[in-house]
Amino acid sequence: MRLEKCWFCSSTIYPGHGIQYVRNDAKIFRFCRSKCHKNFKMKRNPRKVKWTKAYRRLHGKDMTQDSTFEFERKRNRPERYDRNVTENTLKAIKKIDKVRVDREHRHHTKRMKPKKAQLRREAEKELEQSISMVKAPAAQQQDPSLTLPIKVKVSKPETVENRMEE
Repeated sequence: MRLEKCWFCSSTIYPGHGIQYVRNDAKIFRFCRSKCHKNFKMKRNPRKVKWTKAYRRLHGKDMTQDSTFEFERKRNRPERYDRNVTENTLKAIKKIDKVRVDREHRHHTKRMKPKKAQLRREAEKELEQSISMVKAPAAQQQDPSLTLPIKVKVSKPETVENRMEE
């Protein structure tokens, strides 16, 4: 079973699916769905359309260079069947898949780290601005030390393991 890649969005095209467009110079373009085909006909650049793999890779949203991608490349040379080689290949595919998933997870957490800090700053700012929602206004009038210069410390919740150790 041969799995093709969409020319526009780089998604997988399974047998019996998608559209093939053959240009006058005999260049074959394969598309996974009509959305990709229509965008191609409108002469849109996949690197400028935000939902495509090309855009995501170009703008650092997806991993671009990784040794695990080497195994996805298409090979047109037929190999003689060997049971041991096939068995080792299937074992290797599982390991490679696990390595790729781990690396993608690391890449994603690294990408989201600045966003987490930004959300935390916004939450602290909102808490400072609307302190009257947390502290009663009457209490603020009686004790002026309860006004805005309060620094709010947000701590991480304790894990179950830490509680059991105590």
